[in-house]
Amino acid sequence: MPNAARFFLVTVFSFFSIFLFSQENTVKASEQLFFNTKHTIAINGKPIRFTAIADEIYLKNDDNKIIASVFSFSYIRKSKSNEVRPVVFVFNGGPGSSSIWLHLSSIAPWKVKLTPEINSSNIPPFGLEDNTNCLLDVADLVFIDPVGTGFSRVISPGTPQDFYGVDQDAESMAQFIEKWLIKNNRWNSPKFLIGESYGSQRVSVLPRALMGGVMYAGVMRGITLNGIIMLGTTLESPLKKITVDAKLERAASLLPTLAKTAWYYNKVDKTLYSYEEFQKEIAAFSAKDYFDALVLEQQQKLSVMERNGIVDKLCRYTGLPADFFSSALEIAPKIFADRLLAKENLQIGLYDTRYTLPLEHSGNDPVADDPSMARYVPGFTAAFREMLASKLKIDIQDPYKTIDWKNISFQWQWSRKETKEGPDFTDDLNVVLRRTPNLKVFIAAGSYDLSTPAGYARNTTENAHFSADRVIFKEYESGHMLYLGSTGKLFSDDLRSFILSSSK
Repeated sequence: MPNAARFFLVTVFSFFSIFLFSQENTVKASEQLFFNTKHTIAINGKPIRFTAIADEIYLKNDDNKIIASVFSFSYIRKSKSNEVRPVVFVFNGGPGSSSIWLHLSSIAPWKVKLTPEINSSNIPPFGLEDNTNCLLDVADLVFIDPVGTGFSRVISPGTPQDFYGVDQDAESMAQFIEKWLIKNNRWNSPKFLIGESYGSQRVSVLPRALMGGVMYAGVMRGITLNGIIMLGTTLESPLKKITVDAKLERAASLLPTLAKTAWYYNKVDKTLYSYEEFQKEIAAFSAKDYFDALVLEQQQKLSVMERNGIVDKLCRYTGLPADFFSSALEIAPKIFADRLLAKENLQIGLYDTRYTLPLEHSGNDPVADDPSMARYVPGFTAAFREMLASKLKIDIQDPYKTIDWKNISFQWQWSRKETKEGPDFTDDLNVVLRRTPNLKVFIAAGSYDLSTPAGYARNTTENAHFSADRVIFKEYESGHMLYLGSTGKLFSDDLRSFILSSSK
């Protein structure tokens, strides 16, 4: 074949290939999923009409190529044309988790019905019910599944490396929120973020990407927030080097959670004090005497008499036998979970210590064999699919990725750009608080949570030296999912007040 003819054919083939690729990308954009349904729900005795929109928004790279789809569920109350309603963007954690947990919690239009709510059965049938504590009376809600979770996905030429990392995730979620605001014309709406577990870290970083700048995002979006809400809060980076003093401080701050669990299971002599008196005594002991004893033991300066006195109190507060402390005064969460009810052959949950399963024959999976997760996850997943079919009329046959550890969590890039190596996420939060003087933060924690203990979150918050009038910290008598077990209404009411006061 003559060179000229060969060149012509190669050129035509190349052009045709590029055309097909661009058409494939365009076709994907034209096939965006979209579901729209109308509903009415009673909140505080008043009927609220709202629209549920489940759809996807495409993310693009700098070459204007579609690289991912983000699926979300938006609940928008019917309102007057001139009404400016707040909008709340909601995330769960992982990293690698969809928004299913908060989507079926006390803030959403529908919630999972667990019977009983604590230590529920984990075999069908499961329930779904209207949630009369939903926040739709004060704000519109957007539940977001980050790339790779739920129905959201990477689209070639995008790669997992474009999304699965602290900074990459924040950038992709900022792009999604910006596009959602454009699509729904909500630029003047008061804006809030809610994040649970790793979501609390995400919503600490995300405001920097939403604002943008020269160094961090590289673009200016200029999107600011009225409020940030965190629950199941954890604000420490796994890359941070923990000092000995910080380690001992964490050990001391864990004691109130352990003691409250012991009280819950009647391992404490309740004739000695009321629950309020018990909590007050534990807080004082853990902050002073217990912490000082941990330091002295670390320095090998703790006398036998002093140690015996501390052990006596630890046994009284935790229900553990004296031999538990024969080698160390520290109490590891997992060992406590195995030992507290060992005589009853029960293990308590780390995500929620009110849940139990038999101690024997555990498969030792940190989630599937955790008594709390093992009990409530099946109910959440079944109720979610029921909601998709019966309420939202969504017919998607693909699996909804509840949590993906293999492809997301285990591959997560914790290293950051333009930040100190291994910072607390409070560093990001402090930057945002400085930039936005009217921004308020609500940090919530569960009393029975050993996965992200309330004491850890409280210590991290106090060490960040936030202004007391800017950052609210509150603890609830619940676990990691602190809206389970009679606390749902209280939590929703607190958020309702926070949103209303921060929207002015």
